[in-house]
Amino acid sequence: MAPVPPGIRLLVSFNRDQWYRALTFALTFLLYTSFHLSRKPISIVKSELHRNCSSATELATVASSGSGHQEPSVSSLHTDVDCSWKPFDKSNYKQLLGAMDYSFLCAYAVGMYLSGIIGERLPIRLYLTVGMLTSGLFTCLFGLGYVYNIHNLTFYIVVQVANGLVQTTGWPSVVTCIGNWFGKGRRGLIMGLWNSHTSVGNILGSLIAGYWVSSNWGMSFIVPGLIIAAMGVVCFLFLIEHPQDLQSMYAQSVSPSKSVSTGLVVSTGPSAGLLLPRDSMCVPLQPVVVVKSKSEPSAISFMGALRIPGVIEFSLSLLFAKLVSYTFLFWLPLYITKAAHLDAKRAGDLSTLFDVGGIVGGVLAGVTSDKLGKRASTCAVMLLLAAPMLYGFSMISEFGLGPTIGMLLVCGGLVNGPYALITTAVSADLGTHKSLKGNARALSTVTAIIDGTGSVGAAVGPLLAGLLSAGGWHRVFYMLMTADFLALLLLLRLVMKELTSSKSRPISAVE
Repeated sequence: MAPVPPGIRLLVSFNRDQWYRALTFALTFLLYTSFHLSRKPISIVKSELHRNCSSATELATVASSGSGHQEPSVSSLHTDVDCSWKPFDKSNYKQLLGAMDYSFLCAYAVGMYLSGIIGERLPIRLYLTVGMLTSGLFTCLFGLGYVYNIHNLTFYIVVQVANGLVQTTGWPSVVTCIGNWFGKGRRGLIMGLWNSHTSVGNILGSLIAGYWVSSNWGMSFIVPGLIIAAMGVVCFLFLIEHPQDLQSMYAQSVSPSKSVSTGLVVSTGPSAGLLLPRDSMCVPLQPVVVVKSKSEPSAISFMGALRIPGVIEFSLSLLFAKLVSYTFLFWLPLYITKAAHLDAKRAGDLSTLFDVGGIVGGVLAGVTSDKLGKRASTCAVMLLLAAPMLYGFSMISEFGLGPTIGMLLVCGGLVNGPYALITTAVSADLGTHKSLKGNARALSTVTAIIDGTGSVGAAVGPLLAGLLSAGGWHRVFYMLMTADFLALLLLLRLVMKELTSSKSRPISAVE
């Protein structure tokens, strides 16, 4: 008899509960990756919607002078060389682009508060599926503006608002699922690794959008839109909201006598059920008894969620931390285009380094907070370091590509580290706070409140960047440093409480 291959030995060494945890981790990771993948194209396409026509003007002027013809007017020249996409060909193009960002993010912020409350009352799998399918539709619609030669600003604004509303279905849903499957042990590390979907989505979105941006920018939206819609179908087919769903499924579909005859091993724990036979031995099957509680836990109210210790402080801190992160998300490629004089594709590719640094920063923040048991202090240290690094980035980006690459990685880690920690591990800690007495349904509402407040900053940041950049990019960086400082100040009470605590413990244990 041939020996069992080592790969198979490795596969069967994991129990069913571990396999389903891995499936949930991987699936929710990919689902939210597709959300961010569909948000990124607008930042890549901005430099194509309003191109630098000065070089084209000079070429046309030289050509007309050499042929003895009269120098063409600016308006006719722009039409001839097709420099910019109307209505973004005007001098106030930064304000128009900022308005598009604001319309998406403002709708996202408003919708997020409602999304968590709705998500608690509907099946998460169906809620998330509908959100992803409609998000794919609106993302594709934006790209069809290029296909059908649409130059109406209202069209793009309406599509952005609609997309912002439906994308709010994503975050409370995936955080609730991952929180249901993973307990508090090593939550910072697990959530830090899992939250890298944000950066992975940004990187993939940049690469996909950059591939078509110069030739057909409509495809920069259509392809990501089709991807998120396809992932919505995958969500419908495979997402398991809670471990107890498997137990209920097995209890309803498999009889005890049939299970004994087929040699299935069934436990009465959270992973009961399950459809994976073991060849080593057959354990007598115990009858599965499903006990229904007299009353399901009621959904928590908005004010009840606010009364959980730490929710207000972390929510307001995230407002400023997310302001910084989303300003980079929506404006970094355009800044690199102007500061480093690169084309749209190269600037988009270079901007992915910020997200690479964000992956490292998120994992580092999670591991550190797990080890120390101090979530707020970990965030505070990274915010304190981020402010001077942002100033350094604004200065050093003028000295060439090498220093810019280094600062992109460092700033990405320090900016996205606190943002990632608050939106994942901290939200899960607070959503399972002991004052809730085991009411897991509150996690969606708590997550929505924290991320919804942060999304207010995400809406304001890119809008302010569009307004301030007209007077010079240094104003934008001053705004970002101020926001980081304010995020730090809002955490000081929790930091002092952690530092004076008799022992290290996660925020969920803080009274």
